[in-house]
Amino acid sequence: MLKGIDPILSPDLLATLRAMGHGDEIAVVDGNYPALEHGRRLIRLDGLAIVPVINAILSVLPVDDFVEEALFRSTVGADAERLDPVHDELLGCCRLHVPQIEVVPLVGPAFYDRVKRAHTVVQTGEPRLYANMIIRKGVIYPATAH
Repeated sequence: MLKGIDPILSPDLLATLRAMGHGDEIAVVDGNYPALEHGRRLIRLDGLAIVPVINAILSVLPVDDFVEEALFRSTVGADAERLDPVHDELLGCCRLHVPQIEVVPLVGPAFYDRVKRAHTVVQTGEPRLYANMIIRKGVIYPATAH
């Protein structure tokens, strides 16, 4: 246990988040996602829902602000505009941490292709369908000298 660190962030996940570089992406997926097949690296967080996992990750991971799109979500089938309750929860979580960055919907194959290129896939135990996100890591800016 560490002070100030969400206990959802397991040692493997913390090490991965720290090791990722600027522009690397991490996919956080539901329990039905073919994570073992799509992930170059896989971290399992069975028994945990996706929203608390995203909240824990965003509590320590800077989101890339060098690009126009740095947060992505899967869609319900081919309907990029449809928001299931889990999507509303994910969007709300992202707004708390990075209100200036929009979450971009990626339809099926585009989402899958991006996950396959991700640095790491984190598989949660989330039972709701289409509950998947990708986060692109940003930088920690140096403190300005006074």
